[in-house]
Amino acid sequence: MSPVSLVLLGFVCVALILQLASIALALAKQATRPTSGLIGTPMVSVLRPLCGLENNLEETLTSTFAADYPEFEILFCVASPTDPVIPLVRRLIDAHPGVAARLLIGDDPVSGNPKLNNLIKGWDAARADWILMADSNVLLPPDYIQRLFAQWREGTGLVSSPPAGIRPVGFAARLECAFLNGFQGRWQLASAKVGNAYAQGKILFWRRDLLDRAGGPAVLGREMAEDVAATKLVRAQGLKVRLTARLFEHPVGRRTFASVFGRQLRWSKVRRMGFLPLFLPEILMGGAPPLFAVIVLASAGVIPAISVAAFGVIWYGAEALCARSSGWPAGPVDMLAALCRDALLPVLWVMAWFGNGFDWRGTAMSAEIAKTKPTRGPDLAKP
Repeated sequence: MSPVSLVLLGFVCVALILQLASIALALAKQATRPTSGLIGTPMVSVLRPLCGLENNLEETLTSTFAADYPEFEILFCVASPTDPVIPLVRRLIDAHPGVAARLLIGDDPVSGNPKLNNLIKGWDAARADWILMADSNVLLPPDYIQRLFAQWREGTGLVSSPPAGIRPVGFAARLECAFLNGFQGRWQLASAKVGNAYAQGKILFWRRDLLDRAGGPAVLGREMAEDVAATKLVRAQGLKVRLTARLFEHPVGRRTFASVFGRQLRWSKVRRMGFLPLFLPEILMGGAPPLFAVIVLASAGVIPAISVAAFGVIWYGAEALCARSSGWPAGPVDMLAALCRDALLPVLWVMAWFGNGFDWRGTAMSAEIAKTKPTRGPDLAKP
C-alpha cells in the first residue's frame, strides 16, 4: 500500500471515529438528567426581540405565555413603530390577561448589532434578576424555565440552547434542518458533554448581575454575533456556558435555497472571526471529504468497491439514528439533505474567508462595525 493510500485510509478511519464519537456524546448529553440546579423559583423576565412576520410566529410567541412557572414576565421588543408584528403581539397580550406581558417599542443604537439595540430597552425594563433572551422563532415548551434553571449550578455564567429544526416544508427547509441538527446542534451537544459548551444566540439565559458587571447587553455587540461575545464574556469571568440537555425547537416551515445558503455562509463567517481554531477543521468535518477518500481508495483497488456503500450506510445511518433518537427529522429525504449539506460544507468554508461582513435583515454588519465602542459599557473582557 502506497504512503498516499495509507494517509487516505488513516483519514477515513479518524473521520469515522470522530463522527460516531460525536453522535454518542450528543446522545449522552441529551440523556443527562442534572442532579442539581438552582434552589427555588425566582422570578424570570423573558425578552423576545421581534422584527417582522415569519414562519409559525404566532405559535412560537404564544408558547411564551404557556410557561408552567410561578412568576414570570414577558417583554416583547420591537424597534420600529410601524413593524407589522405589532398587531399580533397586542392581540396575544390581550388574549392572555393572566400573564404579565408588555410591548416595548423603540431602538437604542448602542452597538452595530440591531438585535441587541432592540433588546436594550427590555433589559432595562426587566423586573427580574434572571433574564432570558429568546429569539422569536424558537418554540418554548411549558417547562422551558425549569429546563434552563436545571443547568444552572456553581460556576455557571450562562445557559443556552442551539435550535433544533423541526417541521420542514420542502427540500430546502430539510437542508436547513440538516445544518441546524446533524451538524451544528450535534457538535454543540458533543462539545458541551466534554465540558466545552459555547453559546448560541437563539437562547441566552442570564443572571442579570453577571452581564451588568461587564457592561450590560451593549458589550455583546463587540463581536459579529452576540453568542460569540457572550461565550467570551462568560469565560473571561472564569465561568462556564452550559447547554440544556434537550434543544429547544425551531419550526422551520418553508425555506428557499438562497436563504439557507446565505444564512449558513453568514454563520460560517461568524465562526471564522469569532472562534478561528474551531473553524479551521470544519472543512474536514462533513461526510464529503472521507467519502471522496473512500471512493479514491476503492477506485485504486486498495479496498473493495462495496466499501463505498458501507461507509455511506455507517456514516449517515448513525446520523439518522441520532436524529430519530433526538426527535429531529430523520427520513430518507432528510439523509439526502444531510449528504447535500456535507457537499456544501467545503464550499461554505472556502467562501467564509472572503470578506468580513454580511447583511442581516437589511442591516450591513462587519468586523469593523462590531469593534466600534458601544455608547455605554466597559471593556468586554473586564470582569
